[in-house]
Amino acid sequence: MDYHRITTLFHTLKFLKGKQIYYRLFYFVRNRFFSKKAYKSPNKEVNGLVWNGKEIYFQNAFHEAQKFEFLNLQHDFTNKIDWNYNGFGKLWTYNLNYFDFLNQKNIATKKGLDLIQDYMGAESQLQDGLEPYPISLRGINWIKFLSRNQIKDHAINQTLYKHYQRLHHNLEYHLLGNHLLENGLSLFFGAYYFKSEQFYRESKKILETELKEQVLDDGAHFELSPMYHQILLHRLLDCINLAQNNSWKEDGLLPFLKERAVKMLSWLDNITYDNGEIPMVNDAAHGIAPNTKEIMEYATYMGLKWNTSCMGASGYRKFHKNGFEVVMDVGNVGPDYQPGHAHSDTLSFEMYLDQNPFIVDTGTSTYEKNQIRQKERETAAHNTVKLGHKEQTQVWGGFRVAKRARIISLEVSDISVTASHDGYAPSIHQREFKFDDDALIINDNISNQKEDATAYFHLHPNVNNINPKGNCIEFPDDGVEIHFEGTNIGIALHPCKIASGFNRLEEARMITVDFDKTLKTTIRRRLL
Repeated sequence: MDYHRITTLFHTLKFLKGKQIYYRLFYFVRNRFFSKKAYKSPNKEVNGLVWNGKEIYFQNAFHEAQKFEFLNLQHDFTNKIDWNYNGFGKLWTYNLNYFDFLNQKNIATKKGLDLIQDYMGAESQLQDGLEPYPISLRGINWIKFLSRNQIKDHAINQTLYKHYQRLHHNLEYHLLGNHLLENGLSLFFGAYYFKSEQFYRESKKILETELKEQVLDDGAHFELSPMYHQILLHRLLDCINLAQNNSWKEDGLLPFLKERAVKMLSWLDNITYDNGEIPMVNDAAHGIAPNTKEIMEYATYMGLKWNTSCMGASGYRKFHKNGFEVVMDVGNVGPDYQPGHAHSDTLSFEMYLDQNPFIVDTGTSTYEKNQIRQKERETAAHNTVKLGHKEQTQVWGGFRVAKRARIISLEVSDISVTASHDGYAPSIHQREFKFDDDALIINDNISNQKEDATAYFHLHPNVNNINPKGNCIEFPDDGVEIHFEGTNIGIALHPCKIASGFNRLEEARMITVDFDKTLKTTIRRRLL
């Protein structure tokens, strides 16, 4: 093993919690050297739950016959469904095993039952579907489907109960983060459905502990992905809906869940653009999570009320004036012990003009551990500054982070945000975002510069009319121009790709600006 590999592993592992290391070793030893646990059937009749009223439906993923579409990739199982099908990678297989399609609007009850029974018939051959995360999501989807349609099926309940026992026995304490929270949210459903005190105690412990930690003071989910924030908030709202319509436990957990949801609603309301889209920062993609409008309507239906509060702990800041919407990332990679969905994007930003995307993050098109995944996480895929061949934050292995940039100064006023980071130490990158009525001014300063500096600006695929004129680039269709000032600057336009969804890349243009020490970028509305 070479020195670089050793240091990369060291800077990755040193941030892990002791609990993660313990459970990884515990599960490895238990599963390798001890016999598998025998899971029992429920010892009492299952009466089902009340599940009605407003809810959020999933996009159509199951089509006629045996055709499924996830992540913009469609597969037709002409004869029998292979629940282990991995032709499109592990995430597609996961989605097949989530059973989200049971909660799409147009699925017939009989067809949903047929799919469940087909799955049960293949249980002895299941692979990815018996991992804790797919069990968690599938459990909720089965319970919602069975309860909505008032189905009482002993065989299905036996299988579902065994799956919940497996989940309870394999909680993802080795990962923590959103995986463990999903385990807890699903156990909450399982506890109510089976009236299981064991499941409830574990779910309550996880939810109280993890929601306190994972929902930051400004309401953001601590993995700092607006997409995952939407996913988890939707799941939390489902739990609130469940508890409000099924009186079983009166122990103070429901008010706590509501309080956490209100904080998350406030942050989501704040981060969402006026056109309803979310920033594509960190791991985020269109078409995966329920949109903000759906989530807000669902929360309002359940009587939740929230106010928009200031952003803080998440590290994001937003400026909104005269048709400009700018989201800035001036926070650390996080959380320290589980940054699997983080990108190397410190001091990056997105800009929308009059509700249209203009300068955007390149987004996420895959979770496969390949070169595309690596490039989409690296510094040059974001609207920030790169020094030489260095990365601000060392992303690797699909979901790993080793050495990482840290914010070392931050100043915020009504008209400016200024921050600096040490990701290129001993060089320091400082960036100031300054807002005028008709312009955004970005001042970049590199102290103790050792390598060439390059600023990146990724244009949305719809930005097509681009006119370079010396140190200025005009965008007639968008009514703006970008002007660059600095030492030894070199401006160039390059082709790039922007992810419009998983497995979907669009051609776009990228501006790069090489500079020494200082660069002033002014994005201003053009006078017509």
